[in-house]
Amino acid sequence: MKYYIIAGEASGDLHGSNLMKALQKEDVHANFRFWGGDLMSETSGTLVKHYRDLAFMGFAEVLMNLRTIFSNLSFCKKDIEEFNPDVIIFIDYPGFNLRIAKWAKLKGFKTFYYISPQIWAWKESRIKEIKRDVDEMYVILPFEKDFYETKHKYPVHFVGHPTIDAIANRTQVNEYTFRADHELNEKPIIAILPGSRKQEIKKMLSVMLSVIKDYPNYQFVIAGAPSQDYSFYEPFIKNTKVGFISNKTYDLLSVSSAALVTSGTATLETALFKVPQVVCYKGNWISYQIGKRLINLEYISLVNLIMDKKVVTELIQNDFNTKTLKKELDIILDPYNRAISFLEYYELEKKLGGKGASEKTAKLIYNAIKN
Repeated sequence: MKYYIIAGEASGDLHGSNLMKALQKEDVHANFRFWGGDLMSETSGTLVKHYRDLAFMGFAEVLMNLRTIFSNLSFCKKDIEEFNPDVIIFIDYPGFNLRIAKWAKLKGFKTFYYISPQIWAWKESRIKEIKRDVDEMYVILPFEKDFYETKHKYPVHFVGHPTIDAIANRTQVNEYTFRADHELNEKPIIAILPGSRKQEIKKMLSVMLSVIKDYPNYQFVIAGAPSQDYSFYEPFIKNTKVGFISNKTYDLLSVSSAALVTSGTATLETALFKVPQVVCYKGNWISYQIGKRLINLEYISLVNLIMDKKVVTELIQNDFNTKTLKKELDIILDPYNRAISFLEYYELEKKLGGKGASEKTAKLIYNAIKN
């Protein structure tokens, strides 16, 4: 079978690569063509465009890059027609993917969506497009099934969260060797996860680094995104005592005592490693003002949304500053609070349904198209 997969972000690349591996077990003749990243490239098939060339964050940034976005849409449609896949698999990235899905449905292609757009957070009106243009939806958050099926009468498959698979399947690291390989000392590690896009890193990293001087008994280490070169981070970290490790976020989290994390998938990944965290977010002022009027959610982090209560502290916009960040970091470094975090994170993992999301999804996809 021929599979055309579109992932527009680092997390989509990770989950896309695991889905591809699972599909290969179901379909030994699987032929992949995809938009994604290095992890998907390492699996199989042909990379059409890398996600680093696609990620535009926030309303203002999207407006400034409209010409590029429309060019990519036109190119994608042409490329799909030439490849003529048995199915198109969309992975999150809704602004782009839903436009392609509308076109693809009219052209007669099978349209499957893995990792739902977060329409429960904003743009709930997109449910009309999804019902019209998406043949099968595979959701990864437990409350999404009820949202789609009970509220909107649209049947979906809850497959569990693929991050659990990604963590379970990774090669375990030896902490002593890891520290030696990356020239880290014996002090406890506080991981800094400033995001993967240039815009968010610029907004987040300076404030995150501003607390280092207050914690001489810890070492701070930045988790560099695979989409960014060290040269991009260098102006932020010169003259600071901070470590830097690129493209090894899971390994870093596995040996960390705490983390400062930009809101996004990384908050869930950090929780699944049972690492206490402070969730941080600061966006473009215009984008934030528009967003807070459109998004009707009590929380922004996946951890709190899934648990439907405050498990991790969220520092948003003006609350994300040196003074408040230090206060919250002190709290999560306290041994008692660390123990509470561990118990809450354990409950979170149970809610997510355990391992096997990639395999479940692959079986459902293959069985739906093989006849």
